[in-house]
Amino acid sequence: MISEAAAQIAAKASRAAKAVANLTTEQKNFVLQSMANNIRSASDAILLANKDEVASAAANGTTDAMLDRLTLTPARIESMASAIEQIIALPDPVGAIRHIEQRPNGINIEKRRIALGVICMIYEARPNVTADAGALCFKAGNAVILRCGREAIQTSLAIAEAMQQALREHNLPDEVISIVPNPDRELMLALLKQDQYIDLVIPRGGEGLIRFVTEHSRIPVIQHYKGVCHLYVDQSADLAMALGLLLNGKVQRPGVCNALEALLVNKHVAADFLPLVARALSEHAVIVHACKDSIGYFNQAQPIADDDFGQEYLAAEIAVRIVDDVDAAMAHIDQFGSQHTEVICTTDQANAERFIRQVDSAVVMHNASSRFSDGGELGLGAEIGISTSKLHAYGPMGLEALTTEKYVVTGSGQTRS
Repeated sequence: MISEAAAQIAAKASRAAKAVANLTTEQKNFVLQSMANNIRSASDAILLANKDEVASAAANGTTDAMLDRLTLTPARIESMASAIEQIIALPDPVGAIRHIEQRPNGINIEKRRIALGVICMIYEARPNVTADAGALCFKAGNAVILRCGREAIQTSLAIAEAMQQALREHNLPDEVISIVPNPDRELMLALLKQDQYIDLVIPRGGEGLIRFVTEHSRIPVIQHYKGVCHLYVDQSADLAMALGLLLNGKVQRPGVCNALEALLVNKHVAADFLPLVARALSEHAVIVHACKDSIGYFNQAQPIADDDFGQEYLAAEIAVRIVDDVDAAMAHIDQFGSQHTEVICTTDQANAERFIRQVDSAVVMHNASSRFSDGGELGLGAEIGISTSKLHAYGPMGLEALTTEKYVVTGSGQTRS
């Protein structure tokens, strides 16, 4: 029975989480170093599994953005191992104490950071998530259940085996980092009902996957539906800087969620800036979807209606709109943004502060590329996901977001009257 299989997976992970909870920071870091070493040693096996899956995905018409996320190289495997070593270097959040106050009756109140318990990761063709999520959850004192999509299951199993080997070397159960070997959707649905054992679900993938998980889960879900990131070029912007931010945000790696999907240009600089944009985007073969006021600056732009913005292209495509001022830019973002990452390029500090304060987004950038909206780039170590739902976590999620706090009250026999 599928429901029984899901219950067994979840129950074993719950028992394994108790083993992790008893480890010291030093012990966890020692195991993590073994994981990094084993991933490097297993590089050939991981690449072989990945080569077959990439070829199969390409033959099945998988999009370029998905293929990019699926594909591993020796450099990307080294990055996975290095990311684990970066996690080792991060402070352990578990056990951190935050003093609140001592009450008039003498009781002392503090909050102590603890692991969440069991986390279920559900992701598509992103085999690197296997290493990142496994290491982050482990360092934060949790067990993790990894449910990878069909396209990357063999690659993910190879990565997980290297990490489980490290667990066995240190007398820890494999189920500390367990991977669901069957990507069948019915099994995923059954896992989403295991609220007795699983404490949090984190889906990573397309909007359809995240909405499906959210609608069917009995367990709290971290949500991030899509990344529609904007760059607003203000009237006082350094245009050379703005062009650099645009190109880095759009063409460096267009298939990721922190890539730019829309450019908003203040009307007072449009005549100077948009010819530079047109030439640069043409050189990089970027398809432009331009509003009626900006389309004349481009040779082969496609017209876009005022209500058709908000698309997540995940490709060499971008929407362009001329706006009156910073208020119009913020109104556009409020209507079409996804609360992921928004960028303003300006030398006007007052406008920058208004943008930072008023734009409803998990990450706001001032004169910096949207591509920095990433756990590693923001100093969190490897990132387990991005939350745009505000409860529990907001923005890129690192170690601390995989823990919670409990109250600890210490007295000397006080009773309540």
